Amino acid sequence: MSLKKRPTGGEQPSALGALKLRVPFVHYKIEIPDILQGAILCVVPLSITALMTSVLGIPFEIAVAFVLINNMLYLVHTHFGDPTVAGWITAGIPLYIAFLMGYPEGEARILALIALQITVAVIFLGLGVFKGADALVRKMPASLKSGILIGAGISAIMGEFGADGRVWTMPITIMTGAVLGFFMLFSETAAPLRARYGFFRFVAQYGIAVPFLIAYVLGIIIGEVDVPVIEWGFSTIPIGTILRDYSVFGLGMPPLQYFIDAIPLAVAAYIIAFGDILVMDSLFKNADEVRKDEKLVFSPRRNSIIVGIRNLVHAIFAPFISLSGPAWTGGQALVINRYMNNPRKAMDSYWGGATSLYWGMTIAIVLVPVVTLFKPGLNIGMALTLLIQGYLCGYLAIEMLDRQTNLERGIAVIVGSVLAVQGAAWGLGVGLVLWFFLEKNWFADVYIATHKKADATADEAEKDWN
Repeated sequence: MSLKKRPTGGEQPSALGALKLRVPFVHYKIEIPDILQGAILCVVPLSITALMTSVLGIPFEIAVAFVLINNMLYLVHTHFGDPTVAGWITAGIPLYIAFLMGYPEGEARILALIALQITVAVIFLGLGVFKGADALVRKMPASLKSGILIGAGISAIMGEFGADGRVWTMPITIMTGAVLGFFMLFSETAAPLRARYGFFRFVAQYGIAVPFLIAYVLGIIIGEVDVPVIEWGFSTIPIGTILRDYSVFGLGMPPLQYFIDAIPLAVAAYIIAFGDILVMDSLFKNADEVRKDEKLVFSPRRNSIIVGIRNLVHAIFAPFISLSGPAWTGGQALVINRYMNNPRKAMDSYWGGATSLYWGMTIAIVLVPVVTLFKPGLNIGMALTLLIQGYLCGYLAIEMLDRQTNLERGIAVIVGSVLAVQGAAWGLGVGLVLWFFLEKNWFADVYIATHKKADATADEAEKDWN
C-alpha cells in the first residue's frame, strides 16, 4: 500500500516540488511481481562482469561491487521523477571495448575509461541543463529518428546472431528462452490467455523471468550451461580498494590526450543512447493511451541530467565499461507491458513496478547465493535483453514511418543500415546529408510567399472588377 493516493487520470503523488521525490510505501506501492522478476533478472547487469574482468583486469568480486553501485544509481531515476527503467548504452559496448583495447592493459585502460565516461557525462549534462535533449526529440526529422531506431534494432539482432554472437554459444537454450519470452510479451495468443486463465495471467506478469528460468534449467540439463556452484555470504563494496585502484582519487585524472581521443566515441555513444530516448518517448505515449487512470510524464531533459550525473559518479568513483544510459529497453518492456495489460486494481501505479524491479535486482546482487546461482546463465539474460531491444526498436521505427512520406521512409532505411554496419557517427552523418539535399525544401518559404502574394493580387483584382 501507499499513503498518498492519486486522483484518477492524474500524476502519482510526489514530494519536493519539481524534484518529484517518490518514497516507497508513501508515494508508491511495492509490486511483488516486479521485485521477484528483478531478483531473477539480476543476471543481466551481472553479465557485464565478464568484460570487466577480461578487458579491465578487475577481479570478479570487485566487478560485482561495481554492478551493485550501478544498480543503486538506477534508482535515482524513478525516485526523482524520471519514469524510465534505466540501463546502459548497450549497443555501443563493442565500440568501447575496441577503444579500451588500444591502451596498454592495466592502469592506462582504467584511465581511458574514466576519460570516456567523464566526456559522456558532460554531453548528457550539457544537453540536459540547456534543454538540448527536449529540442532534439521534438525537432529531429522523423526520418533520422526512425533510422536511428532501425539501426539500433538491427545492431542488437546482428550482435546476437553474428558469427561470434551469444546465440551460437548455447543455441537451444537461448532460442528456447527467446521464443517463450516473445510469446509472453508480444504474442497475439497471450492476450486472450491472460484474460481467460488465472494461472497464465499469474505467470505472464513475471515477463521474461519465467522463460529465462525454463531456458536456464533446460541448458543445464542438456549440457549447454554449467551447473552452478553455490557460495554463501553478502556482496560488499570495498570502498578503500576501489578508491585506491580504480578511481581518480587513487589514479589521478587521465591525461588530456585521453579526453581528446574519447570525444568521437562519446558523441557516438550519445547518438546510440538517443535512440533509447526516442523509444522511451514512444512507449510512454502508448502507455498513456491505454491506462487513462494515470498520467506519465517523460522529460528527455530530466532523463539526460540524471544520466549525466550517473556517468559522472561512475567516472570519479567506479568507472563502468558499459557506460550509463537512458534506459534498459528490455526491462522497460517488462514493466510497461505488465502496466498496460493490468487494471489499476492489479497494478496501482507504473512507478511501483518500475522502482520495484530495481529494488528486487539490487537486493539479489547483495546476496552471494543468488549471484552464484545465476552466474552460469549470465549470457542467457544478456541475449534475451538485446533481442527484445531489437524487436522494440523495429516496431516503433516502422510505426513512426507509417505516418511519413516515401522519401522519409527511404532515408530512414538507409540511415539504419549504415548505422548498423558502420556505426552511429556514420549513420547520423549520412542521414544529415540526405536530409540536407533530399528532404529539406530550401525554397518552401519563397514558394509560399510568392503564392500568397499572387493570391492577394488576385483578390484585389477581383474586388476592383466587382
